[in-house]
Amino acid sequence: MTKLTPSSLSLATFKRLVNLQVKEMGDYEWTQTDSISLTNQEQRRLQELKADLLHYPVLLMNEATLLARVLYPLLLLAEQPPIRALVEVALQARYTQFEIEGIVDLVLAKSVSGFLESPYLVVVETKRGVEGQNPVVQLYAQLLAAAHLNWETDGLPRQEIFGCYTVADTWSLVRAEVDGMEADIPTLRVEPSREYAEKLEAETIVKILKKIVSKYKPQ
Repeated sequence: MTKLTPSSLSLATFKRLVNLQVKEMGDYEWTQTDSISLTNQEQRRLQELKADLLHYPVLLMNEATLLARVLYPLLLLAEQPPIRALVEVALQARYTQFEIEGIVDLVLAKSVSGFLESPYLVVVETKRGVEGQNPVVQLYAQLLAAAHLNWETDGLPRQEIFGCYTVADTWSLVRAEVDGMEADIPTLRVEPSREYAEKLEAETIVKILKKIVSKYKPQ
């Protein structure tokens, strides 16, 4: 059994174990937000956040400060109980030929009494400096782990899962489908969005997050 650590995983290793299919970056249906509205309170909070970011050197923030001041506030705005924003969540999943185990920076997930049940969106904050790794492969691994956890819950043969990797205040979102949970080589299909700069497009990011959450919120 091969053990994969998302934070140090190479693309070559990943592609040996997973049938990876990535589409071109684009404006997909799930990024269209004309039907999503923000409350007056949400708009005020976004305006305050953007005003703060405009006068703060985001590129000089360390990872913990970015998480607290830039990324987590947007996920909080997308919460719809029981779907909550959680920080530094351990994800673990066992496929036929490999096991994934690691810590994801942020998730939007169904959470009951503080315990994660079903992750619907995972966020990987890009680490900078000489120890930094390509965040795309790390995100793909976390998507596989999250999808497997949801499959264990609902048993659906094809799992839809969303993700994002961030570089400073820039968000790159993806929608993914995972199937072949019990196959020797599972399939991961990815639709990547364009990049969104939080200083200029915080409203659009939150609307996309709210649209994702609305797909899973109990009616």
